[in-house]
Formats: sequence, C-alpha cells, structure tokens
Amino acid sequence: MTGPPCGSLLDYKTAKFSVTRNRRVGLLHRLLQLSALGYLLGWVLLLRKGYQERDAAPRVAVVTKVKGAAAAEAAGRRLWDAADLTWPPQGENVLFLVTHFTATIQQAQGTCSESPSVLDGMCTEDADCPLGKPVVHGNGIKTGKCLMFNTTHSTCEIYGWCPVENDTLPRKPLLAEAENFTIFIKNTVHFTKFNFSKCNTLQTTDPSYFKNCTYDPVFNPSCPVFRVRDMVEAAGKNFGDLALLGGIIRVLIEWNCDLDHPAAQCQPQYSFRLQDTMYNFSVSHRTASYYWGSQRQLYRNLLKLYGIRFDLSVHGQSFLSRAGENGLSHLKKNLLVMSRGGRFSSLKAGAVKCSVGKYPQGEKLWHDQG
Repeated sequence: MTGPPCGSLLDYKTAKFSVTRNRRVGLLHRLLQLSALGYLLGWVLLLRKGYQERDAAPRVAVVTKVKGAAAAEAAGRRLWDAADLTWPPQGENVLFLVTHFTATIQQAQGTCSESPSVLDGMCTEDADCPLGKPVVHGNGIKTGKCLMFNTTHSTCEIYGWCPVENDTLPRKPLLAEAENFTIFIKNTVHFTKFNFSKCNTLQTTDPSYFKNCTYDPVFNPSCPVFRVRDMVEAAGKNFGDLALLGGIIRVLIEWNCDLDHPAAQCQPQYSFRLQDTMYNFSVSHRTASYYWGSQRQLYRNLLKLYGIRFDLSVHGQSFLSRAGENGLSHLKKNLLVMSRGGRFSSLKAGAVKCSVGKYPQGEKLWHDQG
C-alpha cells in the first residue's frame, strides 16, 4: 500500500545513536580524534604556520665581483687578474672563471696545412682539396693543394690564420692559483606583499670588513665573500680536477624569513651543487688579441678558454601574521582549504570505524549520525 503523494516531504527525521560501554572502542575513537587534532595543531598551525600570510615571489637583484691575480707561463709569462679571468660577461646571475687555456701565438693570415685532427682536412692527393671550398669544422678555405703535415698525415693547404689553432691541452691547469680568487656576491630581495627588503651584506661602519672577511657557514655566515676553492669543495669536487676541463656549479641562495621575528633573523642560506663537468667554454667562444708587426702585418694571439661557470639562483619566501580580521580570515581560509581536501574527515572516519566493528560478545555496534 503506497502512501499519499509527496508524503515524504512531511516526514520528520531524527538521528539515532547507540552507546556501548567498551573501553577499547572508546580508546580507539579518542585516539583517532586526537591524531586529527594533533595534525591540525602540530602541522597546520605550528609547523606550516597556517595563521600567517605568505609571499613566495620576491624581487631579486644580484651583483658579483671577482678579486685575485694569477701568473701563467703559456704564450709568454703573463699576469692574469679578475678582468682577464671573468671574460666575457654573461649576465648578472652567471659568472665564468677561466682556470685553463690553450694559446696559439703570432697567427697571421696566409697559407698553411690544416690540422690532422680535422677530418674534412685529410687528403691523399690534390683532388681531395677542391679550390675555394671551406674546411668543415676546420680553420680556413682549401687552396687546391695536398701537403705533408708530418711523416704520417697529409692535409689540405688552407688560407686562414696560420699556424692553425693549437689543440694540445696541458695536463695541469695553467691558472691553478684561481682557487684562491674570491667572489663577492651581493644579493637583495624585496617581498612586495609585505613591503620588506633585505640584503645579504652585513650592515657595518667598518670599510675594511669586506676586504678581510671570507664566508664561513659557522663562524662568518654574514660575509658574502666566497673563496673559489671553498665553493668547489662544498659542491663535492676537487678544484684541480674541475679546473682542468671545466664544470658548472649552481649557487643557490635561499631566503626563509619569518617577519614576526626581528629583521636581523632574516638571513640567507647558501648551498653549492655540481651541475655538469667537462664544460668546455671554448666550444662557442674564443678570445683573441690583435696587433701590427714591424712590416705592417696583422697578427693575433688566440686563446681557447676552459673554466668554471657559476650559475646563481635565488629563491625565497616570507611569512607574516596579520592582526585583527585579516589574520583571522587567513586562518579560516587555510582551515577551509584543509577541510575541502579531506583533512578533517578523519574525525568522522574515527566514529564510523569504531561503529562497524564486531566485539568479543558478538554484538555489532552501530549508530546513525544523520
């Protein structure tokens, strides 16, 4: 027998509960509730500081300056300083430090044999060297002649800068003294959300401080002057090995600032990581110095550079508690996000878990929470 149409709209429902005095079930129920409450208080409020607003997109400015000098015997004894070893400038967040090189001195435009290391320059007869054709991956243009380079190789004669580039790399880095060079890294961050700015340099009235200090994570963490050898070793590499063929080191500067505390406690953390080895800077860049000889002949000294590239990366975030309605609304917003993500469902899940279990007496406990 069916009821009257739409009769269910006039029904009145109430929740039905069943209470069983079982200590193990009650203890389990409370433990589940306490674990959810502990997550809320310990993780959300204390560790994640859900009552604070967060700015994770600071504006960043980085300035670097290299200091040092080294002497090398290749291509004549020459003194190298920071202006020579940090060539060329690649941007404010990238720094290349030359540690090794090969030199080809007194090159002049003329004809000479191509290097036997260039595959397209090898030949056995003149027909292998068509006139006017550039040598692929070589040093000049073929003249149509095949010449004896040495007792075992014959190469095409070319028109170019002669003699051809020297590609014999010394077994020890020529600029090993670069390990004692220092790099001054000035970094400023600005958190626009809170209108807060901070610089990694120590605020001091002593003009000689930055000339005498060196960064140390324990004894001198506020000095932004880093010794190259220390940076390489912090990245897990030996300077002598890395200086020979080059490499890339990432310098990571991290700011985590709790603005509820004094601004002096907002300090950066530095870390160094080896990104790549055998970084050959000369693949796409060489440097040459030109001069005129006594017979008005143009000459040049060609350098092929190897070194260490430092990639500077800055990340940061700041936190601040807002007083009054702003802080309260931010906390409510975080709690709402957590509840939508199912974090608070464990409170109800604890009750459901306890209500469907069988007990030693064989009785099944249940309740309907509506």
